[in-house]
Amino acid sequence: MKVFAPLLSLLAVFVLLAACGDVKTDPTYRDKAHDELYKNGSLVSSKGGFSLFGGDEKKAPDNVGIGVNAFLWHAALDTVSFLPIASADPVGGVILTDWYQAPETPTARIKLNIFIRDRALTANGVKVSVFRQEKNAKGEWSDATVSPSTPTALENEILTRARQIRIAQKHEAD
Repeated sequence: MKVFAPLLSLLAVFVLLAACGDVKTDPTYRDKAHDELYKNGSLVSSKGGFSLFGGDEKKAPDNVGIGVNAFLWHAALDTVSFLPIASADPVGGVILTDWYQAPETPTARIKLNIFIRDRALTANGVKVSVFRQEKNAKGEWSDATVSPSTPTALENEILTRARQIRIAQKHEAD
């Protein structure tokens, strides 16, 4: 019996640790202490990390922020501001919306995925995917077709807004 007690205790620890595997945390939550600890990219080195076998260490940039074109990013957020944002990653340039059901069309809903793909303000710098669902007689949602012109129209709207923001910023600087 004395042999089984330590094994049973070890098993209990493993079961408790395994139960922690499904704990979901909010990836958007960050506190000031976390930002201060990782301001240089790593807890280990002030240079943002270290190289195990020597090599050249690169210092993390001091102003890590938006990783994509700022005009496109802000224009995309402006354009879809009426939709609930499920996730927004300014470094990766990804904006995911949640389903939106307009009051005037209670049997249809839409969802958007927006990808800012470039640091330059170009026509290829933004890609929009549109998803649409309709409610059937049973009250269940099913996928519906989206007009092929809808994503292009949204991309053009984002590009137009980005140009407006850039022009307004130039005028403020002058």
